[in-house]
Amino acid sequence: AMLEPDSGLSLTIARIVQRLKGSSLHSQLERQARVSLHKPEIKLESLKEDIKDFLKTSGWEKKLQNAVYSELNVFPSPCHPAAPPEHMKEPLAYMRKAQGSWEKRILKSLNSMCTELSIPLAQKRPVSEQKELLNKWNEMGTDEPDLSLFRPVYAPKDFLEVLMNLRNPNYENGEQPSFRNHLGLIQVPLKVKDIPELKEDFSELGLNIGQLGIDDSAQVPPEFFENEYVRVGQKVLAEQDSAAAQQYVRQGCPTALRADLWALILNISNQPEDILYYEQLKSNVIQHDLLVDSLIYKDVKLTASNDDYYFVFEDYLYQVLLCFSRDTSVLEHFTYSSATPPKSYIQGKLGIEEYAVFYPPNVNYKFFMLPVAPLCFLYHEPSKLYQIFREMYVRFFFRLHSISSHPSGIVSLCLLFETLLQTHLPQLFYHLREIGAQPLRISFKWMVRAFSGYLATDQLLLLWDRILGYNSLEILAVLAAAVFAFRAVNLMEVTSLAAAE
Repeated sequence: AMLEPDSGLSLTIARIVQRLKGSSLHSQLERQARVSLHKPEIKLESLKEDIKDFLKTSGWEKKLQNAVYSELNVFPSPCHPAAPPEHMKEPLAYMRKAQGSWEKRILKSLNSMCTELSIPLAQKRPVSEQKELLNKWNEMGTDEPDLSLFRPVYAPKDFLEVLMNLRNPNYENGEQPSFRNHLGLIQVPLKVKDIPELKEDFSELGLNIGQLGIDDSAQVPPEFFENEYVRVGQKVLAEQDSAAAQQYVRQGCPTALRADLWALILNISNQPEDILYYEQLKSNVIQHDLLVDSLIYKDVKLTASNDDYYFVFEDYLYQVLLCFSRDTSVLEHFTYSSATPPKSYIQGKLGIEEYAVFYPPNVNYKFFMLPVAPLCFLYHEPSKLYQIFREMYVRFFFRLHSISSHPSGIVSLCLLFETLLQTHLPQLFYHLREIGAQPLRISFKWMVRAFSGYLATDQLLLLWDRILGYNSLEILAVLAAAVFAFRAVNLMEVTSLAAAE
């Protein structure tokens, strides 16, 4: 059956209404409408219209628009009603299969660590330990547990290896007509954008448009660009409109406005119920000890102690990541992610569904560390920092460590990077490939961490402005290719992977 043109739209509307029904915004709107009945300007004969006008003028309509906009940004457009539900997660069967076996591998590694160290995946902390943890919640960094036995669950190069081995079974080897001349490591035929398409999509990054972080530099008197730009930013904030904020940050965010603009784009207001939710997660951390806590601990120690910027935030990092590992609301993003939440079974009950527990929503702790740290510069209130990180994760970062065909997924980013480089700098690409320094081997870890840990924080935040502004991670591949272009002359001289690095 052909879909009527508007049925896609009505499906979307129905889904958004359904999702907003359970939200706190819905109950606040109902409460406001009830309160408004006592106002003199609300007349019985025009009740519906008057209440609508009241909600408009008192700013509630704007809040509703932002909530709808946020839903549209996160959820994929609805599939054809006849499509099986797993298509919403990932339309390509071979990608789903690869993601499934990758997850099995991670879980196996986690479970074998439990067996080796004979510690359970999860256990209740003794009361004395709970008290101790509560007392040192804000200075967990001072603790020095022995973590020498714990090893990372996997390293970026293991993950890259899996991506390099992906194949579309519908093509016999070497029979991919448009694809035969792709000399890169990624061998799956996904559609990625070419330069004209990227130019159109990222038109606000054109050379004739002012960019914060460049055009407010010393050569240009700041009053020409920056002052005017900041004034517009303040106006956008005053309007409290998510869509306008998202458009605005495409040219970069003034430092003083960034925290508020990002919160507006991500539709995060840190309401009392959000703070309460964070406190509940915290008490869950206090009560239960998970194996991943030790992995998180080890990661924070390695990251924070090696980085002069981040060690001051060490306690924040523990708090956010320990809470995140307990947050079951994150499981919702698995409805539109190719991944499935990892499950573990209560001892002795393997395979019996009633005894299954979701064991931390996200196992890929290796890449977690870094995306939190830069946010600590913007948000100093733990519950708000937590919400911003969680929202950034379920909108963007999870795509960097799951296998999918999504344009912002890591496979597409790798392919986009290789295609840009091969098309525009063929000699460089060929030279690096010949000396065993495939460009992707170098840029993969930049992209998988969204450049966190590779750029100075102020530059990183300007890059993330664009991720939020365009609601896409494609900019990461473009930047990675640009770095190679920028260093092309030197790279033509090198003769080994180490030298290229």
